[in-house]
Amino acid sequence: MLRPYELVVIVSPEVQDDTVPQVAERVTKFITDLGGQVESQNIWGRRRLAYPIARFIEGNYVLTHLQMEPSASASLESNLKLNEEVIRHLLVRRDS
Repeated sequence: MLRPYELVVIVSPEVQDDTVPQVAERVTKFITDLGGQVESQNIWGRRRLAYPIARFIEGNYVLTHLQMEPSASASLESNLKLNEEVIRHLLVRRDS
């Protein structure tokens, strides 16, 4: 059974602003490869971080609403941790 999730990814500011959609597309492809569905994706753009993360003071935010199996969430999170372009992410389950 697919469950609704919300994923916020902060892309490193070292990634050019015009290549952020490509990073978001790779995340989308990984989600669909796991059997999930992306409902919407919103690129918020470059924003100042509340606190420094790995020497960065700003990052490019990407918000994704998706549905996937609960068992696939661990695989998605481990993939995001290994992705050097992503400096932080948060995956939370939305209310149905």
